[in-house]
Amino acid sequence: MTPGVYARIHPDDLAGMKAAEEAHLRADTPFFFVEFRMRHKDGHYIWVESRGMVVERTPDGEPRRIIGTHTDITRRKALDASLQAAKVAAEEASASKSAFLANMSHEIRTPLNGIIGMAHLLRLSGLSDEQSERLGRLEHSAAHLLEVLNAVLDLSKIEAGKVVLEERPLRLETVVANVSSMVEESAKRKDLRLNTDVDVFPRNLLGDATRLKQSLLNYAGNAVKFTEHGSITLRAKLLREDDDCVQVRFEVADTGPGIEPAVLSRLFSSFEQGDRATTRTSGGTGLGLAITRRLAELMGGEAGAESNPGQGSRFWFTARCRKAATPVEPKAKAAVPDAKAALRLGHAGARVLLAEDNEINREVAVAILELAGLVVDCAEDGEQAVAKVGDGGYALVLMDMQMPRMDGLEATRKIRKRWPSASLPIIAMTANAFTEDRVRCQEAGMDDFLSKPVDPNQLYALLLNWLDKSRAADRP
Repeated sequence: MTPGVYARIHPDDLAGMKAAEEAHLRADTPFFFVEFRMRHKDGHYIWVESRGMVVERTPDGEPRRIIGTHTDITRRKALDASLQAAKVAAEEASASKSAFLANMSHEIRTPLNGIIGMAHLLRLSGLSDEQSERLGRLEHSAAHLLEVLNAVLDLSKIEAGKVVLEERPLRLETVVANVSSMVEESAKRKDLRLNTDVDVFPRNLLGDATRLKQSLLNYAGNAVKFTEHGSITLRAKLLREDDDCVQVRFEVADTGPGIEPAVLSRLFSSFEQGDRATTRTSGGTGLGLAITRRLAELMGGEAGAESNPGQGSRFWFTARCRKAATPVEPKAKAAVPDAKAALRLGHAGARVLLAEDNEINREVAVAILELAGLVVDCAEDGEQAVAKVGDGGYALVLMDMQMPRMDGLEATRKIRKRWPSASLPIIAMTANAFTEDRVRCQEAGMDDFLSKPVDPNQLYALLLNWLDKSRAADRP
């Protein structure tokens, strides 16, 4: 380029422009390409895409003639900048949404843990029939609130691309049977016939049984909820099969009131419900069908429904299940021991440290742990937890994540500098319920994870597992 052209190039871009041009002249590459800002004759800068090549050289290799083009790409650059800004804004909005949901989840789960825990302790204290019935209503309300919270978080995880499907040995017959058993009692109370219709499937299938069950249960639960008489049928049909996989269609057909076409077309949208008058009576978040559709898409399928007013409904989704090279058998579930009784028998008197800043949740957890024969000390924040562990004598630590002064993650990292997992298991017991929270706990050195509200039986099972392991590690 001539000196006059160089003078018009933006100072910040001049060095890059010269470097690209000189590299081409020295290396005899086919052409050079560079983007830079150049001052327009009216004084403002425009973006230019410059392409050029040497078409003739002297005998000693020096460039004699160069041709090239300058193209004004200002509008393209502006569009690129606009798209990038929109992308950044969307990512920031998504991060803000995730942070808000994580915070709200924590704030709701913390008192909910106290409600459910206190209800569990009250039921063990001996109640009159009237008190037991009222407590049952409280437990049902708490369970419904937890169901709503989990549905919102589930949809958020799917939309954020944070749901990872498992691929394990799978029996589709078992999936249908499990869902049928889960709605059987509700169907009986309404005098509904519950039927299953399952094809014969290959014995070497792999898939995510939990997500299949969740999707089918969303349909089956709705069918029981909105059907007043007649029957409900759960089906699993083999649509296609090849050497690598099968395509399965799951259906739930009912003899309920049916759905208007205009309503049916929007049912699978998030937060959409059908007959709102019926929904107000029966409950529901309007998220179950949206979740089922998203999960079906993740499993290589789709979801939909057919219905007419007065003629019942059929909700369906499809999924692809990969085949293993050889037949595989899902692991048979071992008999579940009475973990609380086993703790009392094998670990009565073991000292456990509970790090928990919420007073009500401390009271609930202490009572539940003492029912298993354990001796419980409490720390109200991470600093107290580290100090108490330093005094020694604990068989296990239950660690909350969010605490004042020092959180559970930092406390765990400090504890792990002196006590490895083999000598002191640490279990996260927290209202933080996201997958990334579990990962953060593992990275800090925690051995297991239990989200609030805490199921006492699940807590007992975790304690038994880790106390048994710790005892085995101490043996010579």
